[in-house]
Amino acid sequence: MEQHPQAAGASPALPSGWQGLVADWSSDQRAFKVSWGKAMMWIFLVSDTFVFSCFLIGYMTVRISTTVPWPNVSEAFSLKIGNVSVPMLLIAIMTFILISSSGTMAMAVHFAYLRERGKAAVLMLVTALFGASFVSLQAFEWTNLIINEGVRPWGSPLGAAQFGSSFFMITGFHGLHVTAGVIYLLTVAYRLFKGRYEQSGNYQIVEIAGLYWHFVDLVWVFIFALFYLW
Repeated sequence: MEQHPQAAGASPALPSGWQGLVADWSSDQRAFKVSWGKAMMWIFLVSDTFVFSCFLIGYMTVRISTTVPWPNVSEAFSLKIGNVSVPMLLIAIMTFILISSSGTMAMAVHFAYLRERGKAAVLMLVTALFGASFVSLQAFEWTNLIINEGVRPWGSPLGAAQFGSSFFMITGFHGLHVTAGVIYLLTVAYRLFKGRYEQSGNYQIVEIAGLYWHFVDLVWVFIFALFYLW
């Protein structure tokens, strides 16, 4: 007697071609072997990439086309230590902090997949602390430019009027992303401490949070290169 394939424990045949694609996206299955959480984070990051690209392209267009000299960024972003003015020192510290946070975030993802939730949570807290430090230094930078240098979104005594609007818009939007990322990391770290993912054994949420954080770090590299070094 011929045995039915399913009775023998064989997997049922899956539809191929367009029928398979429609079947994947019309059900709760994972399309292209990627979880919905990770897929949605990638879609969000791609859309955010377009927003930051528009901001940076607009900034470069304004800077190239302005007839008024652009401020000397080494002087505008210098940090005074006593009577000595150190160019770009504060920006270098901010960049070092944010780049270092990528390392701690990567280690958090590593320990999460090893099911060592205590180490993963601690490393996420360290990453969030780095992010909070970055935002605090950015607030200090803004305060110095507004109070001591007189820079405003609608004008700048240092040079071209577009300097203020470009600076506050781009760094402010990025700082908003860092602040949201800190809240996100703290939330996931708290859930790790409480063992919320222990029963399901699915720690992919840590990797998804890491994708967002690495994106924020990468965007800062472009801002640093185009705004502070150009």
